[in-house]
Amino acid sequence: MTLPPPLPFGPGHPWLAPLAGFSDLAFRLLCREHGAACACTEMVSAKGLVYGSPGTEPLLATTPDDSPLVVQLFGSETSFLEEAMRMLLDRGFTWFDLNAGCPVKKVVKTGSGAALLLAPDTLVRLAEAMARLAGEGRGGGKTRLSWHAGPATVLDLAPRLESAGVGWLTLHPRTAAQGFSGRADRSGLARLKAATRLPVLASGDLFTAEDAAACLAETGVDGVMFARGALTDPSAFGRLADLVAGRPPRPRPDLAGLVRRHAALAREHLPGREALLKMRTIVPRYVKGHPGARTLRKELASCMTWEHLERLVNEHLSPAAQPDGD
Repeated sequence: MTLPPPLPFGPGHPWLAPLAGFSDLAFRLLCREHGAACACTEMVSAKGLVYGSPGTEPLLATTPDDSPLVVQLFGSETSFLEEAMRMLLDRGFTWFDLNAGCPVKKVVKTGSGAALLLAPDTLVRLAEAMARLAGEGRGGGKTRLSWHAGPATVLDLAPRLESAGVGWLTLHPRTAAQGFSGRADRSGLARLKAATRLPVLASGDLFTAEDAAACLAETGVDGVMFARGALTDPSAFGRLADLVAGRPPRPRPDLAGLVRRHAALAREHLPGREALLKMRTIVPRYVKGHPGARTLRKELASCMTWEHLERLVNEHLSPAAQPDGD
């Protein structure tokens, strides 16, 4: 069996995080055009894949340009994870990630996501199964510091996950109980890096390329994974690569051009109505803080055609657009 090329780890090789509702094929391709070295799918339910849930299949849409691609799985039952892995391997997917950090209630109530921090033996068994099927080092784990404040559970788990065959760890340095409140604890990233030989990727509160560069310098981690930062500025990937290389960061893209390019990718790779609805969701994030953003958000809610979207881009995002006091 031919092994896939190694994944790109390093300060100048930022990844796109798995973003439920956002990191579809079109957005991944857009981020790759702006310098993302690797991308993750949206979170895929192992059980949903096995049972043929209609919402699962679209999450796995990909193209040859969408590489390297990591499929992120969630679940708490080894049997379903193993069957999902077999299905994915048969389809040619080669890189995987186990979600052990999502704090969303509908995920943790099934024992999945961050709830695995409360069941470390289950988490290790799932990691072992992933490594056994995909190959040692071809599966990662994305997690939080712990469930509640206190001892950083991930530090205790890191040696066990390393022994289980995990190839890298991504840490969002908040507790699961915090959700996205408060501030990410970067000292937890430094402690994890010191506790394992595995590559460690940082996530959480990396809103700009400058945030990511500061995190890398402060913690010594191997790389970063942009999440919410990518939703407001997809050029953060390339801008970080510039900063790491000692170059002046490239300018942020023209907003009108960014929206048009994303729209073109969405129309190519998503069903018509779904593509437009995705644009109605993502554009407000791109224009956050931009003059006229409030009015544009309101008008997007009633946008039902691509012609209407183009008109809104011209009216609100062109150089001639006037601020409305936002």
